[in-house]
Amino acid sequence: MTTDIHSARAPGRATPRRAGAVTVAVLLGVLVLIALSSIVGVRMLAPGDLVGAALAFDPTNDAHLLLLSRRLPRAALAVLVGAALGAAGVVMQSLTRNPIAEPGLLGVNAGAAVAVAVSIAVVGIVAPFAYFAAALVGAALAGALVMLLGGVRRGSDPVRLVLAGAALSVVLGALAQIVIVNGDDLVFDRFRAWAVGSLAGRDADVLWPAMILICAGLLVALLLSRMLDAVSLGTETARSLGARPSLVWTCSGLAIVLLAGGATAAAGPIAFVGLTAPYVARRLVGSEHRRVLALAMLLGAALVLFADILGRVVAPPGEVGVGIMVAILGGPFFVALVRRRRLAPL
Repeated sequence: MTTDIHSARAPGRATPRRAGAVTVAVLLGVLVLIALSSIVGVRMLAPGDLVGAALAFDPTNDAHLLLLSRRLPRAALAVLVGAALGAAGVVMQSLTRNPIAEPGLLGVNAGAAVAVAVSIAVVGIVAPFAYFAAALVGAALAGALVMLLGGVRRGSDPVRLVLAGAALSVVLGALAQIVIVNGDDLVFDRFRAWAVGSLAGRDADVLWPAMILICAGLLVALLLSRMLDAVSLGTETARSLGARPSLVWTCSGLAIVLLAGGATAAAGPIAFVGLTAPYVARRLVGSEHRRVLALAMLLGAALVLFADILGRVVAPPGEVGVGIMVAILGGPFFVALVRRRRLAPL
């Protein structure tokens, strides 16, 4: 006798109609933010420039060139980074059954940071693409090491995995500090520019590799959504429903590395997106992972886009890194949510 996975879960808070309406509303908000991100900056552009560039691109028009070469790629990267961190947060929280877990607990950010620090100090990399490659390799190695230390091959244990990730993050963070402290001023300045989290200066050489990796991670996460519904009920229940927890954990780990590693490599460490977006998504559309993943991706994209736009206008003619702005916005917002409502276990 087979049991439908969703029929074994507690009923979600939202009906399909409400979930669809919320998702469409957030999608429209993301499109508005993309338009704003394209016209807001040190040089403010008119909405007509965006329409003109889309309908009748003129290569001799400076505004059109600025939109095509800088503003739109930056907005696209913000959407990718936000969607990746939101989806990675959903997968991480489902695996650990912890509503406040986030991808950094798997050591992904710390692995990326130490790889960038070592690459700057030892190899002397300067190009954004080189940062991207180093951070991605570090994130992947750290994620794999956490999986190994967490004993995934012996079975899924959320507590053991989180402890392994936390311990490795501390060790890698200390190693990165040792490298930076013992480096020269140039090493410190280069690392600081990456570590604050920024979308400035990220061109096509970063956008396209990030798009490939993040889209691959999103595809894996979406394909796993039904199995995540089963695993979130517990290992024994998941097995009784026909799921293979070890396979789900391995594939989920791969998705987290691709998503969080790709986002961190592209834009630097950005906190709170993987924590806040899944939490808000569950409050709005219930616990079914297919709905939560879709909405968390959109909410993450909206948060990163909004923070990036705000960072360009708060301190003109300079700008504040998106990582700093997300922390300023996301931290108090999440604290307010936690104080207002009791966090329910997943």
